[in-house]
Amino acid sequence: MRTQHAIERIDTVVIGGGQAGLSTGYHLKRRGVPFVILDAGRRVGDTWRERWDSLRLFTPARYAGLDGLPFPAPPHSFPTKDQMGAFLERYADHFQLPVECGVRVNRVSRQGNRLLVVAGDRRIEAENVVVAMATFQRPRVPAFAKELDPAIVQMHSFDYRNPDQLCEGPVLVVGAGNSGAEIALDVAGAHRTWLAGRDTGHVPFHVDRRPARYLFPIVLRGLFHRVLTVKTPIGRRMRPRVLHIGGPLVRTKPRDLDAAGVERLPRVVGTRAGRPLAADGRLVEAANVIWCTGFHPGFAWIDLPIFDAEGHPQHEAGIVPAEPGLYFVGLHFLYAYSSTMIHGVGRDAERIARHVAARAQARSSSNVAASAA
Repeated sequence: MRTQHAIERIDTVVIGGGQAGLSTGYHLKRRGVPFVILDAGRRVGDTWRERWDSLRLFTPARYAGLDGLPFPAPPHSFPTKDQMGAFLERYADHFQLPVECGVRVNRVSRQGNRLLVVAGDRRIEAENVVVAMATFQRPRVPAFAKELDPAIVQMHSFDYRNPDQLCEGPVLVVGAGNSGAEIALDVAGAHRTWLAGRDTGHVPFHVDRRPARYLFPIVLRGLFHRVLTVKTPIGRRMRPRVLHIGGPLVRTKPRDLDAAGVERLPRVVGTRAGRPLAADGRLVEAANVIWCTGFHPGFAWIDLPIFDAEGHPQHEAGIVPAEPGLYFVGLHFLYAYSSTMIHGVGRDAERIARHVAARAQARSSSNVAASAA
């Protein structure tokens, strides 16, 4: 039995067992680096299973596999979120990755030359810590949400699963990005629905139709993976917009929203008499509000001075020079536009694993030299 508060020593701790963490584990294992993957979910893949019921990937199965294992579905089909969850579980089993589920990390701090990971009553000293997760950790809701009439059902997209969670009456979806647009379509069949927020634009082709099969390699592997990177001028110009504004609608088109009867509104700026207030002065008589308003970075548990004023970690393509041994994988535009996408995370994971292995080699060489002296 593990003694409470006893120090465990593990070379590398990977925090997060989604596609970023599993990809990192795959590449660490190939290099012979001892590691463990800690994940707060009950099962590998729960980060996908616990999203809204109708969610499908925006990219076809051809691009949904991870390094070493293709996705088990017709290449031009679009996997569901449950299929993606099952694939991640299969991936961890196939490569026998050391994933420990049900372990929530509470704190990461510096302990001399090592990093200290605290997870409940566990204390783990590690040479390296890889934070393998996106910034979808803590839902962001505007402060004025608490001023709405208590009779209005409110939830964040993080908690939305299906229309059965809503009460009778109209629905206001706040936030017109991909999540907001897809959820608006999901509820419009049974409720009058408004979608509030600026027009984010949309990709100029239908991802579900045959021509997209020829465009995907150009857009995903060409533009997103190789052109829009931190190494190119256009990528460096695009990166702040991606991080702070978001991207265009991928599957949903404005005509789809129109056909479903979804009414567009400008952004919601506050409340009046307990009702949502749009920027054009309209009061929205909604019985339900779904906040698709993004997330806080959610890294307050990392007790190290590496964050900017908005809480985003400062790094160089996932490597944190200010804290040797600390890494990130899975963040938006970590290295490229594709960094947070399933088809793009493997390249970042391999680079980080290579850096971790090089540190281990340098330590080994230093120890040999010290012994010889």
